[in-house]
Amino acid sequence: MGLTSSLRRNNKSFLRIFMILVLSCIPGRTNLCSNNSVTTPIDLPPDIRSSLDTLALEGYISFDDVHNASKDFGNRYQLPPLAILHPRSVSDISTMVRHIVHLGSTSNLTVAARGHGHSLQGQALAHQGVVINMESLRSPDIKIHNGKQPYVDVSGGESWINILRETLKYGLSPKSWTDYLHLTVGGTLSNAGISGQAFKYGPQINNVYQLEIVTGKGEVMTCSEKQNSELFYSILGGLGQFGIITRARIALGPAPHMVKWIRVLYSDFSAFSRDQESLITKKNGFDYVEGFVTVNRSDLLNNWRSSFSPNDSTGANQFKSEGKTLYCLEVVKYFNTEEADSMHQVRSESNMETITTILSRFANIAGMVALQETEKLLSELSYIPSTLFSSEVPYIEFLDRVHIAEIKLRAKGTTKATNAAARNQEL
Repeated sequence: MGLTSSLRRNNKSFLRIFMILVLSCIPGRTNLCSNNSVTTPIDLPPDIRSSLDTLALEGYISFDDVHNASKDFGNRYQLPPLAILHPRSVSDISTMVRHIVHLGSTSNLTVAARGHGHSLQGQALAHQGVVINMESLRSPDIKIHNGKQPYVDVSGGESWINILRETLKYGLSPKSWTDYLHLTVGGTLSNAGISGQAFKYGPQINNVYQLEIVTGKGEVMTCSEKQNSELFYSILGGLGQFGIITRARIALGPAPHMVKWIRVLYSDFSAFSRDQESLITKKNGFDYVEGFVTVNRSDLLNNWRSSFSPNDSTGANQFKSEGKTLYCLEVVKYFNTEEADSMHQVRSESNMETITTILSRFANIAGMVALQETEKLLSELSYIPSTLFSSEVPYIEFLDRVHIAEIKLRAKGTTKATNAAARNQEL
């Protein structure tokens, strides 16, 4: 019975993620021109701006500096809004949505919630409408609750990196992540929130206990699996079509201190995909599994993202692939500081990368178990023998790796699409 329930939940999760991926590929506008910038203003009634000015808000409305809200990460559309709402409370958002509903469809006024602006199809844009700057809704009080099922209550405009920093103070953290943490809670929960932990804990939308939202009518509602459940599941991964997430209660779990970060290379895609599928089905496997494809035109260290620095940098520099297409399997094993001396070392022996155990350095049984599990998992893989590289970094450094790479790229003078470049190295 338990297995059947688990399979049903997994099937539902798969179908939800599949639908999200399909829907996210559908353009928000049927503009087939190569230039999606819109310069012709929408015909708005002359009293629209004045009506917005009269709203009683704790925050404020900006009509002048709207340039940053006219584009998103996809950079396919340039649709300047009429105004930007900078809310200081959920009531501000509710008031704005209610006002637009009251004006009616003849006003042609639309509204869109915008977090960090990482949508790809213009979902965070509102041409000649009102963009709600959700980052203005951040609360200085991130409420963490300990117990058998710990959780954190956060604003929908809060960033994941701030949540990580705060929860780590209690030895806790969310279980599932995205690869880039400088995004808002409402933004990723409106999509899915997928990274290398999803095979183990599900995407971020599977780790939410409760939501507070503002509906399309401006109503503030609380929903969960047991309260307004239909709305709850519609909002999660709903691409913002069913309401605006203003607060979320997110599941927490024990946070490790460190991670063993491992990369291995493949020249055969079948072996690469077979090993990936095998790893995500193991009960006591790695805590993170991802992979990417690369054409190695230079040494590995230059080709890999800036944040990964393997212990055996000499071996990485010496590896030559002559421009061939390679497949990189990236895995991580969590461990705690007291286990650090027990983690394995990597060395080359007869052109075969092996994991050596130094029993005299075992500090505790937990470290020995972690070592044995990692050694066994790696021994079952079919990667190119000379291409096992590893590094030990703090947990927070690993999770924030794409932003670290972004900062390094900016430092080199790359000011445009640096996050995209960091993600290209990531993927």
